[in-house]
Amino acid sequence: MPKLYLETTTFNFYHMEKDSEKKRDTIRLFKRIAEGRFEPYTSIIVIDELKKAATEKYQKMIGLLGQYGICVLSNSGEAEKLADMYVSKGIIPLKYRTDAQHIAIATVNRLNFVASYNFGHIVKLKTLNMAGLVNVRRDYPQIGLFSPTEVRDDDGR
Repeated sequence: MPKLYLETTTFNFYHMEKDSEKKRDTIRLFKRIAEGRFEPYTSIIVIDELKKAATEKYQKMIGLLGQYGICVLSNSGEAEKLADMYVSKGIIPLKYRTDAQHIAIATVNRLNFVASYNFGHIVKLKTLNMAGLVNVRRDYPQIGLFSPTEVRDDDGR
């Protein structure tokens, strides 16, 4: 079963007040998780980012962990080194180092995909290719960086 890292934006889009295609696709992805098509993970970095939301929204987003059996991964020295490499190689800007941490935590835990709507730094061809090269050179597998729409694993309904 594919192992899927849920980045901060997936929790935000699940609980957006305004209806949108991204919200519907995110809810469909969580439905696929409930059906057992993905093994879901997130990290302490995501939890820290979610804490910045208003209390009511934070509680709704954090409730998804138990509702969908999402495992929270800790950060590690190994992941920090890998995140630093992504930054030093110009893959992710230093200002957005947490984006590098998301990818690194998923990578060192040997997950298959990161699901994110962060098109600025995570779901981006440059990031996919360059992080993949860094990973392979450090004996990690390449990791998929996709939007929830792309990893839904269904026929689009």
